[in-house]
Amino acid sequence: MSGLLALGGCDTGNSPAGPSLQTGAAADGAALQAVGELTVKGRAPKTGYDREKFGPAWADTDHNGCGTRDDVLAHQLTSVSRDPDGCKVLRGVLDPDPYTGTRITYVRGHSKVDIDHLVALSDAWQKGAQQWSDSKRRAFANDSLNLVAADSSTNRQKGDGDTATWLPPNKSYRCDYVAGQVAVKKKYRLWVTQAEKDAMAKVLTACPNKKLPSGGNPTETAVG
Repeated sequence: MSGLLALGGCDTGNSPAGPSLQTGAAADGAALQAVGELTVKGRAPKTGYDREKFGPAWADTDHNGCGTRDDVLAHQLTSVSRDPDGCKVLRGVLDPDPYTGTRITYVRGHSKVDIDHLVALSDAWQKGAQQWSDSKRRAFANDSLNLVAADSSTNRQKGDGDTATWLPPNKSYRCDYVAGQVAVKKKYRLWVTQAEKDAMAKVLTACPNKKLPSGGNPTETAVG
């Protein structure tokens, strides 16, 4: 993807849906302030990127007995029903879907819901993750701060785009979305391109009191 989107349409409050399990205090306006603290560098080549570099998909990094995907679904959906194993989410409702603002019914095996990485794994790879340890990449891929349940077709349109190349069609969620990306990049010390930083600032200027999300998992997790 390329080209800078027309950015805007943010609200000034918190949308009802967003990255899962965000905890901890955050000062008003901290998201916009944090944009200025991000390191600016060029995008590195994608050479060597592979999903497997970030460990098994949806590993149980918090050791609660359930995979990350089911943890996120259980947290972000309503009317959840689970398999007798206590982990697999069989049904639920995403209302609203943060990316489109619509109501989506989740049925396992026939799902229109993806778990999206706010900061895509390949984007992270090109902006610092190539140099990380296996345990840090595994933590990043399963960090609840970086994960959101969203409409699958819209998520796939995003691909590995950053803020400069893709924003959710649901304009009321854009401030939350960008604040989430800023929080993840700050937490993991990933850099941004100049176009990306400018786009982040433009979005968050429309919601100057937006808090910086916090919480999620430790930035290292056991590999095995």
